[in-house]
Amino acid sequence: MKIGILLTGHAVPEMKDKLGDYDSMFVDLLSGRGYDFETWNVVDNEVPDSAAAADGWLITGSKHGAYEDHAWIPPLEDLIREIQVREQPLVGVCFGHQIIAQALGGTVEKFAGGWAVGPQVYQFEGASIALNAWHQDQVTRLPADAEVIGHNDFCAYAALRLGDSTLTVQAHPEYDSRALDFLLKHRAPGIVPDQQIKQAMATLDTPLDSNRMADHMAAVFDRSTK
Repeated sequence: MKIGILLTGHAVPEMKDKLGDYDSMFVDLLSGRGYDFETWNVVDNEVPDSAAAADGWLITGSKHGAYEDHAWIPPLEDLIREIQVREQPLVGVCFGHQIIAQALGGTVEKFAGGWAVGPQVYQFEGASIALNAWHQDQVTRLPADAEVIGHNDFCAYAALRLGDSTLTVQAHPEYDSRALDFLLKHRAPGIVPDQQIKQAMATLDTPLDSNRMADHMAAVFDRSTK
């Protein structure tokens, strides 16, 4: 199965040098499952001509807001809608979660409650799951027919399911403690409040359930082969 990774942002240089770009992190997260991957640098205006270019799709995180005026966002939204019509597997993470919701009629806003940074615990399909988060924007109005399958007190719409073929997650299962450490040191200063940076640094060793979320993501992709 070929999964197209839609890269909507780049890792900070210090992280990229050691861990690779965001697409590499997802390849690592989903490794050993028999998938082939191809990346499109959407953030650099490289958008696939058709959803038929891959069997399933994954949209990464980004420093950009879904509501911002960038030339690559409208064609990305068109592609999302085409993927939906074709009922292809689609997974969105953080910005990916948000842009899918927006493209399908939902609303994304800068959240008045501020940032979620570092390990967070969510209720996901009736069980607790711990994942690293890194976001200020949130989905604040759901698209039609979206089912909320993940939440916590800070983020009401932390994971969504749309039909049988789409899963979106606000948190970052691809971020391990090393990735978060790079972000806290090289992207957070001057953007995230200092106290939150300190709190997140103190919790870097929190056990995470990234592999459990990877299983849920893989279940979406694998439906197309059954």
